[in-house]
Amino acid sequence: MSQDSAAVPDAARKLAARRRREIVAVLLFSGGPIFESSIPLSVFGIDRQDAGVPRYRLLVCAGEDAPLRTTGGLELSAPYGLEAISRAGTVVVPAWRSITQAPPPAALDALRRAHEEGARIVGLCTGAFVLAAAGLLDGRPATTHWMYAPTLAKRYPSVHVDPRELFVDDGDVLTSAGTAAGIDLCLHIVRTDHGADAANALARRLVVPPRRTASDMGHQRYLDRSLPEEIGADPLAEVVAWALEHLHEQFDVETLAARAYMSRRTFDRRFRSLTGSAPLQWLITQRVLQAQRLLETSDYSVDEVAGRCGFRSPVALRGHFRRQLGASPAAYRAAYRARRPQGGAPETALRPERAERGPMGSGGAERFSAAAVAGHGPAAALAAADAGEAGKPTSDAFAARIPETPVSRSAGRPVLPSQRERPVG
Repeated sequence: MSQDSAAVPDAARKLAARRRREIVAVLLFSGGPIFESSIPLSVFGIDRQDAGVPRYRLLVCAGEDAPLRTTGGLELSAPYGLEAISRAGTVVVPAWRSITQAPPPAALDALRRAHEEGARIVGLCTGAFVLAAAGLLDGRPATTHWMYAPTLAKRYPSVHVDPRELFVDDGDVLTSAGTAAGIDLCLHIVRTDHGADAANALARRLVVPPRRTASDMGHQRYLDRSLPEEIGADPLAEVVAWALEHLHEQFDVETLAARAYMSRRTFDRRFRSLTGSAPLQWLITQRVLQAQRLLETSDYSVDEVAGRCGFRSPVALRGHFRRQLGASPAAYRAAYRARRPQGGAPETALRPERAERGPMGSGGAERFSAAAVAGHGPAAALAAADAGEAGKPTSDAFAARIPETPVSRSAGRPVLPSQRERPVG
């Protein structure tokens, strides 16, 4: 789902008469981070009509019994309780204190009731876990902080988690990625309600860009080795750590299964249930990521990079690299260095071209674990560099791509072409 789409689900609900879209309830919990909590308070709670920003009415609601303690030991006192949500046409959950804890049942009931009555429900960062616990994300695309996206996909397999987006608008349910992405989503809400001029005026007052995309921040660079936090306590953690430390060696999934003292079938099942990703696809992705790092930080030739990343040949590296990042290794390096001052650090954050998007379910790690960063120099420079290696120019081959694994919409998991794979490379 596009982060700027305003598509309304087929089963859109009519807003109850007592609810008004411009009345925004912000649901706060004890232990929530202060930054995320302050975003909707600042966007919807300050009168900026002098700057051309329409006014919202803010209701700050306690999602559980007071006192509410937040980051740094601060103690908050919300002027309203859950009953005030019954008047709001927009309900925002800015964050949740811990993805391992269940939200209060009363708060979940209030969210379900608001949604049934047509309210727009918004989850910022880990607030997506509260929406998922309430069942509001079932069968929908959603996003959250990249670090917790694998856990969200694994715990709620019916949710199509896409952490490549800064935010996802699914009509009456909206979610944002981590921390500052909440600002982007709140600006999007203002833009949807009152138009671009109002959103741009608010952005000027907040001194933030009026419209960002994930690629503007090199957002996908942070997704490279993300795995569910529960893996730390699982026996497979040692195998995963070994694989990451030995990417320069040539080994396959059979080797990993043997190290885990499991059959290949059992290992595949355990790895997928734990991470949401097929082990072969995960391993290929990690090798490509390692190649990406070496291309950025070393002067190794492409052949040497292939050997240091465990690929059996440069041809194998080029094939996997292009499928995941949309460019050849040589073109990627040329674009990276074109954006880099002589002898210094990169001048700006690298920005990939727009990624091919698609919702994903519990098999989400296969779809997002590639850090698709293909540089943001002129397309002509990329094409020229790639043509120099391949002998012919390419046209649209440089849009950053996620591994092209077909997805079963009914099952919510990628469908592998075969269970018998050859060793990587």
